[in-house]
Formats: sequence, structure tokens, C-alpha cells
Amino acid sequence: MTTSTTEYRTQTPVDAGEARRVRKVMTASAIGHFVEWFDFAVYAYAAPVIAMLFFPDSDPAAALLAVFAIYAVGFVARPIGAFLLGNLGDRFGRKRVLASVILVMGVSTTCIGLLPTYAAIGVFAPMLLIVLRMLQGLSAAGETIGSNSFVAEHSPIARRGFNVGLVYTWSNLPPVIAALLVLALTNLLTADAYETWGWRVPFLLGAPLAVVGLYIRSRVDESPAFLEMRESRQVESAPIRAVFREQWRNMLVCFSIAAVASLGYYSLTGYFYSYMTVTIGLDSSAALISNSVALLITFVTVPISAWVSDRIGRRRMLLIAGLFGAAVAVPAYLIVGVATLGAAIVSQGLLGLALGLFFGPAGPAFVELFPARVRYTGASISYNLAFTIFGGTAPLVATWLIGLTGSTIAPAWYVVAVSVFALVVMLGMPETNRRSMRDLAASPTERR
Repeated sequence: MTTSTTEYRTQTPVDAGEARRVRKVMTASAIGHFVEWFDFAVYAYAAPVIAMLFFPDSDPAAALLAVFAIYAVGFVARPIGAFLLGNLGDRFGRKRVLASVILVMGVSTTCIGLLPTYAAIGVFAPMLLIVLRMLQGLSAAGETIGSNSFVAEHSPIARRGFNVGLVYTWSNLPPVIAALLVLALTNLLTADAYETWGWRVPFLLGAPLAVVGLYIRSRVDESPAFLEMRESRQVESAPIRAVFREQWRNMLVCFSIAAVASLGYYSLTGYFYSYMTVTIGLDSSAALISNSVALLITFVTVPISAWVSDRIGRRRMLLIAGLFGAAVAVPAYLIVGVATLGAAIVSQGLLGLALGLFFGPAGPAFVELFPARVRYTGASISYNLAFTIFGGTAPLVATWLIGLTGSTIAPAWYVVAVSVFALVVMLGMPETNRRSMRDLAASPTERR
């Protein structure tokens, strides 16, 4: 069953009951999004102490590299999770998958907080850490696209970008909370206390947060787009085969957008803290504060940028934001080299602004590129492949590039190169901000 853009535009929440339903879906998605990404983010801020506790026989640089390698391992499971969870989401519904992923994330994160160190169980400690990181990655694979699809499919077309952006931006808040929590723990506890048990606290919070998120997600309605497909018996029986046969061009576009988003996001949240403290020599408190300020800038910018893309189009906004991000990458890395709190705030503020401008149109574009019957599958596979290749390896590649070139700004040129590649691909992307989310057609009919 296909609903035209004009027809769908009229389906706006004109009564109080419909408006409450949309708000309930957005609230459930935002809270679940926060819980999922808080659990995933805390690992990056615990990286220095994990390096010492799980790789005690290595020199500091090698130990940190090993920790970032395990950070990347968490992304290896994401393509596997994308194939599995995307397929399940298109065949059995978005709601069930979103409830499952938050449960898996909560359990795996809590287990990291309870994990014995190398001193207690030897080599089994890093081995178990790898397993738990892979479970986190498996869960994360279904979160962003699932939440974005869920909100987009409930939203009126004229506000769809803003609604998705408002929920999507909650992925930027968990690193801020995680950073401030680590800042508080490291300042309130002695060094010995933090290394003994304090670093575990953020991970152990995964259990109660997951319970809250699971409860909230269980109380919302299934996506209208999926319900219509199920009622009309048009659910795709083999979404993986269908999406590769019919949607490979849109998958390439989605992959390119996600490459820029993932590299920017995980450079900022997964790498920059360690880069500032280890490579630049900035005080850890200043690094955490500046990182938090940058992510708050991103948090505020995303829904504004998404709102603008509702009016001028996703494609145009993505191109503007991509150009801006490429332009500020090298200056930002040069500025942070001054190694002061002010320089760190300015540097990361620029990166946070660029990220927010890009995330705004990217969030809805990921899911708008695909028709309803293969949306979860097509977007999840493209998105998570990019996040594995570019996001999961961002800290590792950045550390390696600095060692290879001897230049502390080498990671910035990597960001520029990936951005230019993505911009070339995005020049040919279709405009999607007027598409109906209930459309079952094989490809977008609206172009530039």
C-alpha cells in the first residue's frame, strides 16, 4: 500500500490525542537512545584506566593502542547486528527490536563493570572484555536506525526532520554525562580508589538505566508504516536480498553520509579526550570539560539543522554541513595544540558545531532513502558498515597516523579526505524530505 506525499502531508497531529501519541513515541525513543549510547560511551572515557588494569605489562602508548583496538572490536559486531536486527525489524516490527537492543546493551555494559582485571584472572580479562564489547556492538547496530525509523514513521511529514533530529541528538548527550561523571569521580576519589572501583561506577549504571528504557519502550505503539504493511500482507519476506537487488545506490549514499557522521562523532567522543591528555598533554579535567562543551554544542545544533532541512532539503543541508566540516578540521587540530582549556573549547566547539550541522539532516536522510518494506535493513547495513569502517577505527587510525607521520594534525587530514569522498557521492543523492514514510516503492521518485 503506497501513500502519496500529498496524502501523507495532511496526516498531521491535529488533535490532542494524536499529538500526545507522537510526543510519547519521541520521548520513549529519546530516553532509549540516551540509555543505549550512555552505555556505549563510557568505555572511551575509561580507556586510560582500562589500559592500565587490563594490559599492565605494556608501555602506556601500547596499552592505550590495545584498548582502542578493543574499542574497534565493539564495531566488528555491528555489521552482523545490522543484518540480523535490520532483517528482524522489517519482518517483525520496529518496536520489538528496539526493546531487545536496550536489554542486550544494559546487560553487557553492567558485566564490564563487574569484570575482573588482569591481576585477578590474567589473559581472560581482556578476552572477556572483547566478548562484552562485541555484545555492545551487536546491540548498538539496531539502535540509531531503529529509533530514527520509529520516530519518522510516526511523524507528520512537515515536521519529520525536526522530530527525528530532536531524538537523534540524544546520542550526543550521553558522552557529556559520561564525561562529567568521570570528571566527578576522578576529582572526588583518590587515584587508588578510582583505579580500584571508581571506574566501574559508570558501567554499573547500565543496569538501572536499561530497565527504565525497556519499560518505556514497551509502552508505545508499533510504527504505523509497519502496521499497514502487516495488515495489507506486504511485509517483505526477504529484505536483505531485496535491498541489495533494488537499493544499492541508496545504500552507497547512506554509507557515505554515515562515514562522515561516524568519523566525526567517534573522533570527538572516542578519541579526542585521549588525544588531548596523552598526545597534547592537556590536563584531564580541562579535556573532559572542553569535550563536554563541544558535545553540548552538537546537542543544541542538531534539531536546529534538522528543522532547516525540513525547509531547504536534506541534500542541500548535508552538502553545506559537509563542506563546513572539511574546512574546520585542520584549524581545529592546530588550535587544540596550544594545550589550554580555552583553545580546547574553541577547537572542539568548531568540531561539535560541524557535527551538529551534519547530524541534523543525516538522521532523517538515513531512513528516508529507503522504502518502508526494506527501510530498517537497508539503512542499518549501510549505516553500520560505515560506522565499523570509519567510526570504530577512528581512535586506532588517528593514533597510527600520528605515529606514522609524526604530525599531530594527521588525523585532521584523514577527516578532510573522508569528507571530500562523501561530498562527491552526496552530489548525486535524491532529495528525500518530501517522501512518504509509508511508501513501498522500490526507489525514491523525487530527485533534485
